[in-house]
Order: sequence, then C-alpha cells, then structure tokens
Amino acid sequence: AWGQTPEYTDFTEPAPGDGAEVATVEASALTNLTRGLMSGNHYASKEIQLPAVAGVDGVARLADGTLVYTSAIAPYGMMAERALISPGAATPLPDTIDPVTAAAIPNPGLSAWMSLDYAAAVKPGAHVLVLGATGVTGSVAVQLARSVFGAQRIVVAGRNTRRLQWLRTVGADDAIALGEEDLGARVGAAHAQRPFDAVLDYLWGEPAQEVLTSLAASHSAAHFHATRFVQIGAMAGPTMNLSAGILRGNGITVTGMGLGSMPFEVMARARSQGLPRLLAMVAAGELHIETKRRPLSGVADAWAATEPSGTRVVLTP
Repeated sequence: AWGQTPEYTDFTEPAPGDGAEVATVEASALTNLTRGLMSGNHYASKEIQLPAVAGVDGVARLADGTLVYTSAIAPYGMMAERALISPGAATPLPDTIDPVTAAAIPNPGLSAWMSLDYAAAVKPGAHVLVLGATGVTGSVAVQLARSVFGAQRIVVAGRNTRRLQWLRTVGADDAIALGEEDLGARVGAAHAQRPFDAVLDYLWGEPAQEVLTSLAASHSAAHFHATRFVQIGAMAGPTMNLSAGILRGNGITVTGMGLGSMPFEVMARARSQGLPRLLAMVAAGELHIETKRRPLSGVADAWAATEPSGTRVVLTP
C-alpha cells in the first residue's frame, strides 16, 4: 500500500521480452524521488500500479557482463536482485567507477544539470545562490555551477556548518548558516552589491519566502535585472505566503524543476550529454558525493533512518 515502508521479500521474477532484458542489480540509490513515488503523494505516483518494487534507478550488469547505469521497467524497481531493463536506454559505465558511486550520482547530477542548464540558464560569469546547498543535490549543483557552467560567484545557504565549510573548497565563494545568520539581510546585501542571476531553491517554505522578499526589496525596479528563481525541493515546507507585488515589481521569474516541468528533449539531452560527463567527472575525482552502502535486506531500516546531510544511501543486494 502507498506510504508503507518497503518490505524485503520475494517478488515475481521478471521475464525478458519486447526488447527488455533481465539484468543483475549491483546497486540502487535511496533517493527522495523514490521515497516520494512510493508514498503515493508524488505527482508521478499515479503511473505506478501496486504491488511494485521500489527504486527508480541504479547500476546493473547485463548478460554480456557490461556494467550500466539504468532505470527499471515497472513494476520491477531497482531495489532488487534482478530488474527488467531496456539495454538501449542504459549508459555504460567507466571501468574506474565503483557501482555504489555510479548509482548515487545520476539522480542528483542530472537534476542539478538540468536546473542549471535549462531552468536557470546559467552562463559563464553568472552570480548564483543555492538555497539548501548542504543536501546531496544542492552540493552537486554547486560543483557543477562552477566547473561546468562557469558561474563566477556562488553563494550557498544551509544548516550544516561542516558541509558549508566543505562547499567552500569545491566552488562556493560565500556561505550563509541558516538558523545562525540573518538569511534575508545576507541575501539582500549580496543582491544589492551584485544582483543574482539565478537562485536554485531546494527548501521552499519560510526560507524561500525570505529570499524572494529580500531580492525584491534590495534591487529597485528602476534598475531591471533578470533573476531566475528555480524551485526544486521543499525540505522546509510545501507552502509559503508571498506578496503579489514581489513578482510584479522586479525582474524575478519563478519556475519549477521536476519530471513534469521539462520538455522531453531537455531530459534527453541531459541524459545523452550530461550523464556521460557526470560519470567521467566522478571517475576522475572532479565531482564529489558522499555515499553510505547498506544491504538490500535492511531496506526497512535504511528507509526509516536519518542520514547526515549530504549523504546518499545506496542499497546493494
């Protein structure tokens, strides 16, 4: 049933057919997307028919021994010993990358890539704010904003001070500790000095409201500057109260970033061009993500556990 903790048990064996192949699963990441889909509250949950195996994506080994990153064909999710996949839609992995890391990076990596490339349209020299940067996807976005998209100045905000310090070593120029500093004042001062071109928001709720209010108040409509506010996650709450005048009196545009908000060609381009580069960067040590390996048999405990900020749990059979 929707909203229940996944159960480690036997499930109907997948069978090949119509171009699909049964592959041996090596690793599957426990992502917020997977959690949301299996809660039944995600907008894409309606596309899943229960009972089903959880797990959106992961790493599997094909019959010929090739190791690939891939998604499974429902109802066979990737949190299993075997999954039904389409080999043509799979991405071969570099020999130098381990399956756990390879399973962890594509979900946050592709999300960050599309947010920066399509939704925020970040160009070289841009001024970028990442709100909720200490999480998995936010920290990847910071690294990509600098190394791939050429942002000149990046400000990060989050609660984990250890992660904020680390982000300074991989691309961030300035950091705001939520709960310890005045977010609105810091953002307003930075925007007045040099307007932000893009804001990637992984929090929503009160922090996003505070940021949007400060952006509007600190840069006069008489000096137009386009700022793209990209809404990606809602870790601080699903709603906010926002004055209508904020969006009328400034060059701020607010857009959402998710499975239903992008043209197919954007996702296809990210998959064909962005994913190979992400995997190559990880293999070369140019892109960093913290992972924690857990056994598939302990999926119930892993599902309920609260891991440190910025850590991606990966299940292995």
